[in-house]
Amino acid sequence: MEAEKATDVSDIQNEDDLDEELGEVIESAPPLKVGEERELGTSGLKKKLLKRGHGYETPELGDEATVHYVGTLLDGTKFESTRDRDEPLTIKFGQGRVVKGLDHGVVSMKKGEIALFTLPAELGYGVVGGGGSVVPSNAIVRFEVELVSWITVVDLSRDGGIVKKIIEKGERNERPGDLDEVLVKYRVALVDGTVVAETPEEGIEFYVKDGHFCSALPKAIKTMKRGEKVRLIVQPQYAFGVEGRDANNGFHSVPPSSVLNIDLELLSFKPVIDVTGDAKVIKKVLKEGEGAWVANESASVTVSYIARLEDGTVFEKKGIDGEQPLEFITDEEQVTAGLDQAVATMKKGEQAILTIHPDFGFGSVEARRDLAVVPPHSNIVFEVEMLDFIREKAPWEMINHERLEAARRKKEEGNLLFKEGKYQKAGKKYDKGVDYVSEDGNFGDDESKLARELRLSFWLNGAACSLKLNDFQEAIKLCSKVLDIEFHNVKALYRRAQAYMQVADLVLAELDIKKALEVDPQNREVKLIEKNLKRLQVESNKRDAKLYTNIFGRMTKKLKVEKVENEKS
Repeated sequence: MEAEKATDVSDIQNEDDLDEELGEVIESAPPLKVGEERELGTSGLKKKLLKRGHGYETPELGDEATVHYVGTLLDGTKFESTRDRDEPLTIKFGQGRVVKGLDHGVVSMKKGEIALFTLPAELGYGVVGGGGSVVPSNAIVRFEVELVSWITVVDLSRDGGIVKKIIEKGERNERPGDLDEVLVKYRVALVDGTVVAETPEEGIEFYVKDGHFCSALPKAIKTMKRGEKVRLIVQPQYAFGVEGRDANNGFHSVPPSSVLNIDLELLSFKPVIDVTGDAKVIKKVLKEGEGAWVANESASVTVSYIARLEDGTVFEKKGIDGEQPLEFITDEEQVTAGLDQAVATMKKGEQAILTIHPDFGFGSVEARRDLAVVPPHSNIVFEVEMLDFIREKAPWEMINHERLEAARRKKEEGNLLFKEGKYQKAGKKYDKGVDYVSEDGNFGDDESKLARELRLSFWLNGAACSLKLNDFQEAIKLCSKVLDIEFHNVKALYRRAQAYMQVADLVLAELDIKKALEVDPQNREVKLIEKNLKRLQVESNKRDAKLYTNIFGRMTKKLKVEKVENEKS
């Protein structure tokens, strides 16, 4: 090699004593050490590490890499060198720009790495040097390659219609979704460089789902991170097609069948969350909160807010302009359902705008609040900040007596809701109560007996809620859990029989009623549904008899017709 050779192994041999970089991925073989050579795959391509790279990421086939390389024969004859020109070369992997087979070597490199690749004759066939020198077809060649940098290239549409080149990586891993509000900066140009659209320096804000400029833009934005800068190459079918576009709304005209080059930067975005899943409580995060924990259900929360009507009329303030913050317990119906459910998803310090449908606000009634009247059927908007909260302890965070006490509390809360006719909420309390007294709780003997009684009570009460809500399969499931432990439990037999009767499984209902009366022959409620069952059985027998009569009638008629036809023939 001549003097321009980038690096000599002896110059950097001391780097071999360094520890492997943190985060380096070890796959089927350990990482190469400086000076070590290894064959890559089965193609015969060999790689010798001359200098370590930085980080742990490597390019992929399809990316665009900037490299320096020097190509030589085994005897040291140089046939190509970017260092002679002092200008690195940008190549796209998979297109064989340098030499066939070398792509698979370069994609094993890290940024700043220098490696010596030896290619067998079949991979180096037909290489022509930049100076016009021809490499013999049977020659073994070597390339000393330095990976200067690379640009990740992604085919977003998988048909070449939207190609994204990542110029600058973004922060963290969150990407905007359809509902989110994004702040972006972009510049759109035709292939000849004519600029047809450009945002102000501060960018432009819009909701991803609403789209903007052309269909490629929201598709690309949903793949980006905060701070990410990309160049998009957009084919006409994802821009303005064969028709192009006339100048309008401050945008220049776009000629028919135009390819667009879009320089795009995602400055920031505000996550928008559909809290209820039906778009009736929407939360837009203005400022992210601290840590990973959210308030959750049954948390003691302290919030400040300004509450407005859609026209901007303020009807209530808490924790603002001298007003005291509001303290309440979530999932206890102490505030409107929309505010209650949204606050349970917030972190400490989080600021958000909540848009609440009347179904989760004040409904169809007029509500007189501190500063104004909320008319019936009003959408309401809260600008709220989570000042602080104390989460309800999870079962695994509690010692035994705390778990038992929490379970008793859930039972009392559920019973109160049941008496008020709030069966769904009561069912949730019972369901949550079971978690505190699960069988894997490692209770002592006395505690275990009490936990078992509470567990059975939660299932029985939950079944009662399911019957009220016409969820008969759930009622059957919960009663069966009780009967797996207490096969003679009359309440469970009675409620499961009710559910079986509702789903028209009269045979199983009869079995449960008989078992219940064997245990408690004088039980008034069981006797009552036994009478109801007999009535249903009579009605069912009548329907069956009528059905069979019709079936046999049609069969008899068919046989008579066939007999007549046979006699005629």
